[in-house]
Amino acid sequence: MSKKIEIVDLFAGPGGLGEGFSAAGRETATPMSIRLSVEKDAFAIQTLRLRAFLRSFENGFPTAYYEALNGSNRFPDWAATHPANWKLAVEEAQQLELGTAGVFEQVSSILDDARERCDGLTVLIGGPPCQAYSLAGRSRNAGKKDYVAERDGRHFLYQEYVAILDRLRPAAFVMENVKGMLSSQVHGGPIFERVFDDLKSAGDGYVLIPLTAEGDLLVDHQAKDFVVRAEEHGVPQARHRVFIVGLRSDLAHGRKLAGPLLAKVTPSQSNSVATVIDGMPKLRSGLSRNDSAADWADVVREWARKLSADHALPRSVIPALRQISKANEFGRHGRVSKGVADPISASALADWLVDPRLEVSVQHETRGHINGDLGRYLYAATFARTYGYSPKLKEFPMILQPNHANRESGAFADRFRVQLADSPATTVTSHISKDGHYFIHPDPEQCRSLTVREAARLQTFPDNYFFCGPRTEQYKQVGNAVPCFLARQIAHIVHDLITVEK
Repeated sequence: MSKKIEIVDLFAGPGGLGEGFSAAGRETATPMSIRLSVEKDAFAIQTLRLRAFLRSFENGFPTAYYEALNGSNRFPDWAATHPANWKLAVEEAQQLELGTAGVFEQVSSILDDARERCDGLTVLIGGPPCQAYSLAGRSRNAGKKDYVAERDGRHFLYQEYVAILDRLRPAAFVMENVKGMLSSQVHGGPIFERVFDDLKSAGDGYVLIPLTAEGDLLVDHQAKDFVVRAEEHGVPQARHRVFIVGLRSDLAHGRKLAGPLLAKVTPSQSNSVATVIDGMPKLRSGLSRNDSAADWADVVREWARKLSADHALPRSVIPALRQISKANEFGRHGRVSKGVADPISASALADWLVDPRLEVSVQHETRGHINGDLGRYLYAATFARTYGYSPKLKEFPMILQPNHANRESGAFADRFRVQLADSPATTVTSHISKDGHYFIHPDPEQCRSLTVREAARLQTFPDNYFFCGPRTEQYKQVGNAVPCFLARQIAHIVHDLITVEK
């Protein structure tokens, strides 16, 4: 048997799947490491490359990395300070767009080399872009004149994954995608049937294994059996995604395999929003114009005063609003974290997230909001804290109703949504890069949307994971990722599937 397992990560984004597999690979009997990550986005590839560079150090990340994070300084020129390590990172994380001319040929030699060097003991991971499958994406496409699903190449990018699967012929693969794939239709039929058939017949053939189904796993299963609910596996987020694990036919032959597999490696403790963000340094939001702590506090206090005087409001909300309107020290927090988060209660997730070498909460800074949205965030967070659920738009007072022509349609009932402290978060998506309306902080006194670091914690990225690019791009990367903590659990399952004797 090969002494190591090499991983190829396609459509890698900022590296959520890869981070989980890399971490597991340092814990398993047969080491696993990433040979190639492929991503087209210019900022995500910077993030991937930086993380690949950091992982290349066997004895921990370099001191200069922590000095830059703790001092809010620019990173050194890693190519100059550590040329050999940086060269390995550039070779690992490559900016390529799968599906464009010449890219498959460009990576084929790497695939062939990995297959031969590891004697077939490789793993393919990745999630083809999901915009064409997601319910939100399909809704947007339905509103486009002359949109034809069959002409949308994003429906068929999974075929690039299949082509590489066919060439690499790995021992196992993991494909992740949105649950909407199970209901998306192309050419009059479900797209998932085509995806499943193509995955099964690639290379020397694969058996498709669901991670959460019970009973015999080496028989055909229904599509719904491949849905994984992240909140059931230690992730503080209700993220439901399709995970298809494929085991090469020769490794599956004569095997007995009973599930559910994921339950065997899942931490016993479930986690909520409060679990991971309650101890973060408190911050105020900003004003989108002429921001200052005093002006911000005046705006929020004025909203609290107006709302507490509104007789149409639910009576139980009013005392909390009155308290904010009279608070002398309100708004004392800054907009950028200058400290580190309080320790999380001892758990597997805490061990995964927290890095004791950090002296600050990295990328924990707030957006600026317009005055009207400050009122909406204040009201919504106060309402949610009082009643235990996020109010629908129809439950907002008239003074806070947005001036939208389609306001009464019901299509935007959840336009403003508070993340409830005692529950898992709703699904963190790339929409968080556009505004904070779906991701309102549960603490009314902070009156803001979530920061990049808070969103990253909900996606279970370690606190020392740095996202490159402007803040909007950082949010986008976080929203597009696979939760690392879940990926690590899946990686342990895959390792055992391909290394444990029949």
